[in-house]
Formats: sequence, C-alpha cells, structure tokens
Amino acid sequence: MAKFELKLPKMGESVAEATITSWLKEVGDTIEADEAVLEIATDKVDSEVPSEVDGVLVEKLFNVDDVVQVGQTIAIIETEGESSSSTNNSTSQPVEKVETKTDTVAVAQVENTVETAKETAAAVVSSGDRFYSPLVKNIAKKEGIGQEELDAIQGTGKDGRVTKNDILAYLENRTAPQTEKPAAAPQVKQASEPVKTAPAIPTGDDEIVQMTRMGKLIAHHMVDSVQTSAHVQSFIEADVTKIWNWRKKVKDSFMKREGENLTFTPIFMEAVAKALRDFPMMNISVQGDTIIKKKHINLGMAAALPDGNLIVPVIKDADQLNLVGMTKKVNDLANRARQNQLKPDDIQGGTYTVTNVGTFGSIMGTPIINQPQVGILALGAIRKMPAVVETPEGDFIGIRYKMIMSHSYDHRVVNGALGGQFVKAVKDYLEAWDPNREI
Repeated sequence: MAKFELKLPKMGESVAEATITSWLKEVGDTIEADEAVLEIATDKVDSEVPSEVDGVLVEKLFNVDDVVQVGQTIAIIETEGESSSSTNNSTSQPVEKVETKTDTVAVAQVENTVETAKETAAAVVSSGDRFYSPLVKNIAKKEGIGQEELDAIQGTGKDGRVTKNDILAYLENRTAPQTEKPAAAPQVKQASEPVKTAPAIPTGDDEIVQMTRMGKLIAHHMVDSVQTSAHVQSFIEADVTKIWNWRKKVKDSFMKREGENLTFTPIFMEAVAKALRDFPMMNISVQGDTIIKKKHINLGMAAALPDGNLIVPVIKDADQLNLVGMTKKVNDLANRARQNQLKPDDIQGGTYTVTNVGTFGSIMGTPIINQPQVGILALGAIRKMPAVVETPEGDFIGIRYKMIMSHSYDHRVVNGALGGQFVKAVKDYLEAWDPNREI
C-alpha cells in the first residue's frame, strides 16, 4: 500500500486560499481517479477538488469551513501498490520486512504532514468581533505575528478592523517579536465598543436570517473598497438610438447564423474596451505608492447569481475580440454564472469592471470599485426620451433612445478630467455607431 497526499490545487491568478464547504467522500470510501472528493470556495467561485489517483480515503486533515492554503495537503488517499508473488519462501520474508519498514516511514511522513497542517490551520484566525482579511493573515503569518499579538494591534478600519496599512505600520515600529501587548488591549476593546453599545435588536415579529458565505465575503469586499479608494462619480447621457435600431434589424439573422442572442452588453463592452485603449491610465491598479499599468484589457462583467448575489467574470483581452467573439464570450460567462459553473480563473485578472444596473430598471447608480481596479462603469436603463435633434435643416423634437452612464473612479490616482474624458469617449463610440455595420 502507498499513501497519496491530496493537495489543494492552484486555482488561478492571485488565489492563495480556499474554504472547504463540504466533503463529498468520507474516510473509508473508495475513490476513482478524477472523482470529486470535496467542494471548496474561493472569494466568489465554488469548485470541486478531484482525486488524481484510485484508492481509499484514509484521513481528512481539515474540516468544513476551514481555510486551506494552495499547495497544502488536505487528505490522505491509500492506493494499491503492485504486489509481486514469489514461490521462494526464503526471499518472501525479507521483502515483508522491507514493506513493513516502508509503511512505517510512510506513516511517519503522514503524521508529520498532519501536524504541519494542524499548525498551519491553527495560525491566525478571525475571532469574535475581530475580522482579518486573507491579506492581513498572510502578512501576519509571513512576519511571524501570532494570534495574541495580532489581536493587540489597534485597527483604523471600520469597527476597529486591522487593515493592510495598520499591520505594515505596526511592523515598521516593531523592534522584536512580542507575545504580549497589555497596553494595546484596552484600545482594541475600545475600538469594538460602539458595535456592542448600539446592537440591532430584533422584535418578536422579526425574522433573523444568517448571511451566506458569499454574502459575508461581498460585504467585506465592499467595505474594504470604500475604505481603500476615494470614490468619485461622473455621469453622462448617451443617445443609443442607432444601436437600438441596428440591433433590432440584425438580431434575428445573427441568432440564425451564430446561434447566439445578440444583447446590448457586448456592444457596450466593445465601446469600453476601445475607450480603455485610448485612456490607458484607467486600466491600472494601485500598489502602495506605485501605479501598475496593465498591458492587457480584461473587462469584468457583473452578473447576477440565482441566490441574488453578484459575481464578476472576466473577459480576457477584450480589445482583441470582434463583436461576434465578444457576444459569445459574454453569453458563455453569463450562462455559466447562472448555473454556478464558473471556474476560479474565470473571475481573475480583471482590470476594469462594467455593471448593468439598467437590467433592474435603474437609470443610474454609484457602483463601488472592484479592488484593486480604479474604475467601474454602471450602465443605466435605455429609455425613450423626447430630445432636441440637431440637423442641417434646423433643430426639432424627436423620440430618442437614451441611457445614463455612471462612472465611479478612484480619485487617489484618477482626476476628474481623466474620469470625465474616459466616460465621454465611451459615449462617443456608442453615438458614432454605424447603422449599416455588418457582422
């Protein structure tokens, strides 16, 4: 018999850890190669971890809701080794001894792996009113900061949360590893005190509903974004009458030829990708005091999930796609999002995000930036509007299809001129649509 260590696989760019949501196999169950052993969840995507070998599950190193790092061993699978029979009794006995020694070594290795996994799992965790983001926990682990020491750091975030800047500032002033900081303990208690003094008290008729795992993650991400970026908005109205009429004319033939539904989303995505190419300083991210200019234009597309939450799959190299390719990519990601079939890599690497608030009838919105990006565009509902139409023969009042676009951007690195010019470029691309365009 041989022991196989099932490790948490790499799940895409910047994904460092995952939460175990359920075990599909129990100890003693027989497992086939490529058969799912457990289900995991990253920030937004649920996925399965398959076995690489045939065998029997002999040990689970983590429980449901435990957070596991990429590359960590999560289970031990016992596999069948090739046994060689021999008619010579004198040779069979030494082989038996060698196998026993090998098994002993394997057991020792497994026990060592279990201890290592337990030590890692028992590292820094969120407890009580103290929530620590994965980034803060990773920094603490790397710098050797224990649970007690981290709990003693005074946080400047909402409700006393320890932010990245808090722990980095603490490390700058930290002269030696400390296990006790009695002076800082009252400060931590004081930071969380407002939450305790003003709790939401339900009445007898109220229903208490627990937030889902994804709901909690989204809530933390939204708060982090507001605390990180200086949000500011620009609004602009676009006349999309040409696009409306053109789509109405070609959508049936497009469906027959491509087998795809031509919505407005890929058209808007194409315009945004062109504008990002014109204004590359909108296609950036901020890291400390430096700006990272992204080479690729990867558009995030907010999509609704069946449970009411939102997810942001990413269209990689969106500026390289024609309208047919963009349509197929948009439809594929949207369909797989609704069916909970997105892979972790499908939501990684976004450089700018677009959200269609018009789907729910809203004419505008003030979306929150998807970190570490610096901008997000909200598309309002398309409405019939009376408008002044300028012609060589003079002005007249006509019925036009119009929409409002709301551009939220990070004022730390994007000034009002750039933010306004970018959304104006999107408007210009939409209004300059060729009504005779062929696809």
